[in-house]
This record gives sequence, structure tokens and C-alpha cells, in this order.
Amino acid sequence: MDAARLPGTSGPEQIVAHVDMDCFYAACEQRREPALRNEPLVVGMGYENGATHGAVATASYEARAYGVESAMAISEALERLPRKVEAVADPDLTVEDAGFYRPVDMDFYESVAADVREILHTEADVVREVSIDEAYLDVTERVSWKTVRSWAQDLKDTIESAVGVVASVGVAPTMSAAKVASDRDKPDGLVVVEPGAVREFFDDLPVEDVHGVGPVTARELAALDIETAGDLAAADPELLAEHFGERGREIRRYARGEDERSVTPKGDPKSLSRESAFTDATTDIEAKCRQVRTLADAVADRAERKGARYQTIGIKVVTPPFDVNTRARSLPGPVEEPELVRRIALDLLGEFADDPVRKVGVRVSNLDFSAGEQANLDGFGGDNGSEEASGSSRTSSTPAAADELDDDGQVGLGTFVANDGDTEAVEDTAGEGTDASETHISLPPGQTTLAEF
Repeated sequence: MDAARLPGTSGPEQIVAHVDMDCFYAACEQRREPALRNEPLVVGMGYENGATHGAVATASYEARAYGVESAMAISEALERLPRKVEAVADPDLTVEDAGFYRPVDMDFYESVAADVREILHTEADVVREVSIDEAYLDVTERVSWKTVRSWAQDLKDTIESAVGVVASVGVAPTMSAAKVASDRDKPDGLVVVEPGAVREFFDDLPVEDVHGVGPVTARELAALDIETAGDLAAADPELLAEHFGERGREIRRYARGEDERSVTPKGDPKSLSRESAFTDATTDIEAKCRQVRTLADAVADRAERKGARYQTIGIKVVTPPFDVNTRARSLPGPVEEPELVRRIALDLLGEFADDPVRKVGVRVSNLDFSAGEQANLDGFGGDNGSEEASGSSRTSSTPAAADELDDDGQVGLGTFVANDGDTEAVEDTAGEGTDASETHISLPPGQTTLAEF
């Protein structure tokens, strides 16, 4: 007899697991320094020991109790949670209400993630690695719905005992439901949503829990009196399309438990990016520049670790109410120049120096993964200055980006565009497609290296 088919799916019923590591960066640091377990711990991007610059990449659950949040400036985090070493020396501070700070160490986190991935590939026939700390697994041929909970618990136990970090696992018949399920009972969660129960599972969840819906979209939906996943599932698809385009229909299908996607491995991404939202729209140019510098460094670092050179560098700026503006510049050839990423990103940001800004992002695209040498820029010089074009959109007609954080509150996994299988992405991101705002750079006469840019 043929396998049962779910409404809205094109293939036989599948069993999908979404594995999401809990506070992964912090968990890695706690594995390296066991004394940090159960302590308030902050991991910072662009942070150095003893310094006050940088931004929070992730915070342990103990640190979050003090109001420390991902993407927060380290200086603000320190106001809420002083460093333990300073609290010991300062009689005005309480040692019990202080924490530990560590800089991001991506090489170490990658090594730990590799150990986790090895386990995942052993336990599933098909694995889609979404980011350093999460993946989808198709285990349809490995387990049944009667045995999948036991399998998932064994997977969690294996990861914790063999690698020393904790994973939350969600299991469902669709990718979107599995992702929501993995976040439902964090930390150390295990939620199984069986066929026929997906719609009921979603009904009472806040609408922002639906895959593809972040804070910005949730606020727009609330203005339409859509506050729960059940409301979204019952909403008029034409109304959603009017406000959100085809993506409105898509998130409605997810809320109804309908998801035609199958788990497929990822190829090389077409772009890499990071983005970060401010708590409130800000006109503070120093805050905007600091955020862009941190994001630019993170993007360049990720490109280096992936062995990717880039030919286009761009930014995204979201201004009130929800206007999405993109700017980009293209180079004569693919390069690996971290300082250039920062300089171009800051230069492009200058256009928005006086504007209130909700969110900023940095992106590199037109990626080259070949092992050849970096492009020789001799002969690319020109006398003409580059003229910048611009692109902007409103969330009423374009899927608006919302949150730079993953479901575990860890910064750094977001990207500019919706996941098309070729671009590293998370939900509720703007699908800008090609860069209408690209401009091409001609190097000034006599300039032969991008380091001079």
C-alpha cells in the first residue's frame, strides 16, 4: 500500500528531524572550560578580553536572566552583567551578579560542529546543514513514527556524551514543523509532532513561531488581527498576498502544516551575510557604524573559513516603518580582502548617516570557491568615478527581513535573502534576488591593490 500523503505535500509522508544546538558558542566555551557551566557567560563578536567594544554573539541562559541579549553592544552588556574579575576587585559590585566574557573563536566552534555533523551523517541518510549549529535530517528510511522518539533521544544523548554539547530536536512530517518543534521546549528539548497533529500543534502558537515569520512580519500581521498560527492558518490567502506577496501564501501554508519541501543537501552558497537589529530605530551614527564594522568582520571571517572569494560587497538598511534599502558595489574580480569589506560597507552606510535605522546588514556575493589565485587588478583602473544606484522596498510588497538571530537567540546566522538552496539563509529574510543596487568599481590610475581602496 502506498505511504499516506499529507495535505499540501507532493510526496509520501516523510519523517524530518531538526537538530538545533543550544547556545552553541557558549556551550563550546563551557566544554573547553567546564568551570563556566551554569555560570553567566557572554560570547562577543569583535570582542577582546578586557575590552568594551564588540557585540554579543550569544549569551548563556544564566546571562540572559540579567537582560543580556544577542546583538547587544558589549558595553551595554557590561552595564547589566559586569565581568567577574572586575567584581572581585570592586567593592561596589557583587561577585554573584557578575559573569564571564569570552571572544568568538570560530575555528574551535567549527571543530566542535564537525564532531556533531559526523554523528548526524551517521544517524541519517540525508542531512541538510543549515548553519554551524543546526541541520535537517530525513530519517524516513531509518525509523517509524512508533520509534522516532526513542531514536531522537538516543541522538541527543550521543551528541552530549560524545561531543559535550546539548541539542534540542524537533521531529515532524515537514521541515517547517520540525524547525518549530525543535524550538518549542528549549533548552535540551525533544518534541515530536506526528502526522495529523501538525495543524493542532500550530493552532495556539504565537504567529512569530511559524517558520518564515519574524518580529517585523509578526507586527504587520498583528495589525491585521492575526496573532496566532491558528489565525494565520484561517486567514484569507488573498489578503495575505495583498500585504506580503507570494510569501504571505507561503507562511499561511506553513501555519496549516503544509510544506512541500524535502530535505536536500546544500551546495555552495551564492552569498554570505550577517544582519543585526537595534532594539529601537536609532539615528546614532556611532552605533550604526559599530554594528556594521562588527557584521563586516563576521562576514569576511565566514568567507575565509569557507574558502570563498567575493566580487560584490553590499549592505542592507531597514528604516521606519519597514523600508528595506540595499546598496552594493562590484569589484573587477573576486577577492579576499576583509578590510575592504569593512571600508565599502561603512562607505555605503554613509548615505543613511542621519536616518533612523531599525536594522543593518552586510553581504558579500558573486562568490568564487575555486582554488585559483586572487584576481590581479592591474589594468582595471579607470578615470571614471563609480556612480551608485539604489534599491529599496516596502515590506507590504517585499518579504521584509526581521530578525538576525537564530531561534536560540544566537547572532550571526541570518542572511539577506530567502533560502533558495544556494544562499545561506534563515526565515523572515528579504528575497531581493539580484542586486539591483550594484555598482561597479573602477580603480583609480596607478592603484593596483585593493588594500589601497
